[in-house]
Amino acid sequence: MAKNEDDFSANLAGEDGQSEESKSSWFKRIKKGILTTTSEKKETPEGLWAKCPECNYISTVTELKENLFVCPKCNYHHRIGSSEYFDIIFDNGEHNVMFENIRSKDFLHFTDLKPYQKRLEETWKKTDLTDSIRVASGKVDGEDFVIACMDFEFIGGSLGSVMGERISRAVDYAIEHKTPLMIICKSGGARMMESAFSLMQLAKVSGKLSQLTDAKIPYISFLTDPSFGGISASFGMLGDLNIAEPGALIGFAGPRVIKETIKKDLPEGFQRSEFLLEHGFLDFIIDRKALKERLSTLLVLFKN
Repeated sequence: MAKNEDDFSANLAGEDGQSEESKSSWFKRIKKGILTTTSEKKETPEGLWAKCPECNYISTVTELKENLFVCPKCNYHHRIGSSEYFDIIFDNGEHNVMFENIRSKDFLHFTDLKPYQKRLEETWKKTDLTDSIRVASGKVDGEDFVIACMDFEFIGGSLGSVMGERISRAVDYAIEHKTPLMIICKSGGARMMESAFSLMQLAKVSGKLSQLTDAKIPYISFLTDPSFGGISASFGMLGDLNIAEPGALIGFAGPRVIKETIKKDLPEGFQRSEFLLEHGFLDFIIDRKALKERLSTLLVLFKN
């Protein structure tokens, strides 16, 4: 055995010019006839690949983006933010973002694991978002349209005073310009750090949306994964049309909480958009790849 080791080391020394004095040769990698150490191995850069949480299919980020962030294999709809929705829906992705000057403030000096003000500052820096919802106006196949889209990346898309105010101003803008409004919901519910200020937004937004009804201007509620808490309990279900993406989780309390409370197994697919459609809570489900075309048709029908 010793002789074999000596022969092997001698061969290595002849190939890479190193002597037998180092046994590190055993830890070198041979790739296409070239010896490389572990430290020289090139790692795959982050952000090039995406794994589907539903079917585990691995695709490139470029492929996923070209497919509108829908899994090419199982049609799982990955969560996306306002920027992606605006690019998908508006003509050529052209839109005007409004009301960005309105910012959250820690009126209550609330502290949990960290002060609310510090949490806000860290989130602003990390996400480059000003709050959990963005409002934009643009055109869909030439028709004027206003979209208020939530960003789950900003404190779980939580409903706070800024979200309520931005939606209220979006309603005023829609009434002034006689433009249909769509709210894209993606939220975990009310923002606990704002306490009563957050809960007040449920009534505030619901009341403002009634003004759209009086003005005979359409309001579309588009529920995406996840849509929970006060959002689904109020204006998320008040649309002239309530629509959703495939497989979106929609409800008030989460399925795990409900199961632990009632001590019973829940039906298969409970709180998924297909389950809600079957039980009459939704008008229809729209695949993301057909979203713009379907919205264009709806806007023309509403207009007529």
